[in-house]
Amino acid sequence: MDANSKSHVHGVFERVAPKYDMMNDLISFRRHKAWRKFTMKKMNMQPGQTAIDLCCGTCDWTIALAEASVSGEIIGLDFSQNMLDVGAAKVDKQGLSKQIKLVQGNAMSLPFEDNQFDYATIGFGLRNCPDFLQVLKEMERVVKPGGMVVCLEVSKPTWQPFKAMYNLYFGQILPLMGKLVAKRFDEYKWLPESLKVFPDAKQLVKLFEKAGLQSVNAYPLTGGVAALHMGTKEKKRQ
Repeated sequence: MDANSKSHVHGVFERVAPKYDMMNDLISFRRHKAWRKFTMKKMNMQPGQTAIDLCCGTCDWTIALAEASVSGEIIGLDFSQNMLDVGAAKVDKQGLSKQIKLVQGNAMSLPFEDNQFDYATIGFGLRNCPDFLQVLKEMERVVKPGGMVVCLEVSKPTWQPFKAMYNLYFGQILPLMGKLVAKRFDEYKWLPESLKVFPDAKQLVKLFEKAGLQSVNAYPLTGGVAALHMGTKEKKRQ
């Protein structure tokens, strides 16, 4: 992805921020909340544990992590300040401003030291990054040995009839919904286009392993339209 593409991606999220949550509900038929609930159950986060949530957007997952951790520090990082501004209002409303720190930054070059967090998460953001593997390597770097890297992302169904419906929805219907509801046709036309180059669930497992993660598991969700990937950082040898 060149500089112009990066600028375009940044502009997309700056512009859609005000109606991002509403559009997510429409796009996923509200399934994204169930997917996140499933993910949190699989993560089994304990009180006091820490996390960094990459491409945190408007902070729904960041807030869920803070609530599960109860007292551990949670970092929400995003490159769009407009997204963070929307998220900050939510964080403040939930009374979590002391526990959650929001940072404008680059997911491919995290401004944090090695071995710092119990979890590194990214929800519906990896496909928008220029280098998927570099993001996963950074996530692996900043989690503690034995810590977990978690990715919840739109995926590609393999069952043919469902696959055809999926392609029609994302290629034709979704951009029209963006135009009617968010008054942003081009922005929501770009989002399904980002899926064309994104790896499927099996390919993403290989990227997790290439980033140095172990015990990588993939869980297809709602017929494979989304997938949860989880991998663990190798514990230090005695």
